[in-house]
Amino acid sequence: MAAKVDVILGAQWGDEGKGKVVDVVAPEYAVIARFQGGPNAGHTLIFDGKKHVLHTIPSGVFRPGVWNLVGNGVVIDPVIFMGEVKGLEAAGVDVRPKLLISRRAHLILPTHRALDAASEADKGAGKIGSTLKGIGPTYMDKTGRNGLRVGDIERPDFIQRYRALVAKHERLFALHEHKPEWQSKEAEWLAAVEALKAFNLVDSEQWLHDQLNAGHAVMAEGAQGTLLDIDFGTYPFVTSSNTISAGACTGLGVGPSRIGKVIGIFKAYSTRVGSGPFPTELHDATGEAIRKAGNEFGSTTGRPRRCGWLDLPALRFAVMVNGVTELAMMKADVLSGMDTVRVCTGYRIGGQVHAGFPFELADELEPVYADLKGWGELKADKPLPPEMEAYITFIEQAVGVPVRIVSVGPDRAATLVRMSAVAS
Repeated sequence: MAAKVDVILGAQWGDEGKGKVVDVVAPEYAVIARFQGGPNAGHTLIFDGKKHVLHTIPSGVFRPGVWNLVGNGVVIDPVIFMGEVKGLEAAGVDVRPKLLISRRAHLILPTHRALDAASEADKGAGKIGSTLKGIGPTYMDKTGRNGLRVGDIERPDFIQRYRALVAKHERLFALHEHKPEWQSKEAEWLAAVEALKAFNLVDSEQWLHDQLNAGHAVMAEGAQGTLLDIDFGTYPFVTSSNTISAGACTGLGVGPSRIGKVIGIFKAYSTRVGSGPFPTELHDATGEAIRKAGNEFGSTTGRPRRCGWLDLPALRFAVMVNGVTELAMMKADVLSGMDTVRVCTGYRIGGQVHAGFPFELADELEPVYADLKGWGELKADKPLPPEMEAYITFIEQAVGVPVRIVSVGPDRAATLVRMSAVAS
């Protein structure tokens, strides 16, 4: 009997803790497959007292016997990728035998990164908060039918194709006021491309199809979060790919009928990196306390994350567009010790309260809050306190989906699996 593709993705603005959940559930799967995004992702895993941050490589790489596939929907910077591989190997992780890369995945060039920086600099105060990894320009070349793919590095005319794309980018630089230097990075990039040839490059859609037909369970790992989706996020302050569950179909080459569970990851509060609307953002001591307790600094950029209360209209929206079947709550321990925890239940717009997620989160929008009783210390070896259970039940009833996993600390072991009164 053919197996299913379960999907794990972010239900907020990214940084929800997807890497930890993938690592925890990885032993249940034969394959962990990244389906979109690129090195703008930063999936942090902590176990045995060590911290690991993955940018391109799937989060199942630490689990023995699990295949890790970088799918066709991912964009790859060979330099960052090789740095990630070398870092894992230095940590004693044998990466290469269990890592596969789709030939259809697109390559990020040094000129893509320079174009990204030039575009962001030209925007000035209107910048979108790009990670400056070249993600947007690479996806633009992909949809513009100009991109270079991993499979192209096996072609005898690869260098000519590379030079042609660089020439196009050089013409684009003339449109920008800012023109970052990129030539000094070319030699390292070409050397990393050469090193990439030694990896297991596959026609991933066929390989994945064969795995499913053999009964091997697959987990599709998303990057960023639902509210950064190019179609359904807070446009234009979004990423350049489809971060929602539908992206797993196009980013891996699997049909919708193959999708099984969809697990949405969310924090017990909300965070956002970079520019863009954030209705529940806290600009006070409470927001700073959450940032400090949660170590809310970007694992890719190092930028401090904006922090605020949990936003239920946004979470309901994420559940809807993804077809989420169950939720995993991360960083519940960060709010421990607070007397009161607030939850946004709706938005007041023009004097009326709306429970839905609107087309635009305008400045005049005002969040409406419910106040719940806070909880004390959370421990993995003890039941959740009644106040924490009440908080979870409040969320479940609001979004109609069970919270199955609760993370009470950064380590792999600090994870609770719970039963819920709300059916999947």
